[in-house]
Amino acid sequence: MTRHLRTLILGVPLLASHAAGSQQTEFAALVSRLSEDGGFFQSDNLVSNETSYLHALDELRVRGLKGGAYLGVGPEQGFSYIAELQPAVAIMIDIRRDNLLLHLLFKAMFETARNRLEYLGMLYGRPVPGDLPMWTDVELGQLIDYLDRTQVDRGLHARTHQDLMRRVELFGIPLTPEDRETVRRFHDEFAYSGLDIRYSSRGRFPRMSFPTIRQLYLETDLAGNLGSYLATENRWRRVRELQRRDGVVPVVGDLSGPKAVKAIAAYLREIHQPVSAFYLSNVESYLFRYGTFAGFVDNVRALPAAPGAVLIRSWFGRGIALPNSLPGHYSTQLVQPVTRFLELTQNLDRVTYWSLVNDTPVASAPRISPRLR
Repeated sequence: MTRHLRTLILGVPLLASHAAGSQQTEFAALVSRLSEDGGFFQSDNLVSNETSYLHALDELRVRGLKGGAYLGVGPEQGFSYIAELQPAVAIMIDIRRDNLLLHLLFKAMFETARNRLEYLGMLYGRPVPGDLPMWTDVELGQLIDYLDRTQVDRGLHARTHQDLMRRVELFGIPLTPEDRETVRRFHDEFAYSGLDIRYSSRGRFPRMSFPTIRQLYLETDLAGNLGSYLATENRWRRVRELQRRDGVVPVVGDLSGPKAVKAIAAYLREIHQPVSAFYLSNVESYLFRYGTFAGFVDNVRALPAAPGAVLIRSWFGRGIALPNSLPGHYSTQLVQPVTRFLELTQNLDRVTYWSLVNDTPVASAPRISPRLR
């Protein structure tokens, strides 16, 4: 049994494995083992544009999903699913190496911060008050108000970034000068945009229709309750403790690629952790566009799935609403059992992106070509 596996089972922090001067830590070895060559995406994707992302929480609760393994694409919206599911391990898989670099920065902050406000202060380059412990259990709205009225401290931000990068070095993942510059650029974007940062594509200004991260933090589930990983100190600590156990593993991989997902499947079988939820955003739409969807289906079939395991996808209809689309939301969150997905994809000749998101026979689907975000 590897030390990493013992750690996941016993819950003992692996911080000792981040020894200064070590050539490769167990964490770095796992990231390397599970990753494949990266690819291109049109956005840095620092921030989600899915205002509906927390609407999936209600369905996860109805289905009673807890524990196991969480798989997901993207930046920090996955932390909110982790806070809800409380998995034993979370694999953050994305085709861009840049996403892995961003998650290393998040990991360093989670391992260092004492509470939500200090975490947010590190991310946004804001000084925290002297009575920091008194802010531990305050409402999220108060934390947002504090950040909004506190100016970025450029000197503090630069020093914080240097401290965090020293911690990132201890993770053991080799970083090129270009990697370090990318992490610095990402961190600067958070600090200097503040809570107004929003999703944008390369070469384009951010669309004002996309939500700010402030809005995303304050989004609710379908019952109107705050549900992000920052909603309560307890939810944030669930993510922090998993990060401190090296249980949040960033992986470079194509969901339809030849290595990463199958390597993840083999690893999860080794540690006896079936997938409970797999968050896809709208990646499937790109796989259909590029003709690689069959590879994704093959990869999903390889994963060990818990009873009731689900796929979570996001629909960007651009005027084409689904029955559960809600006014005021740019996106719609869809939860589909893995078993249903496998049924629908038995005959790939009859599968379209629309038939998946609408879960209807292809013959009754309208002739559309969904615009991609």
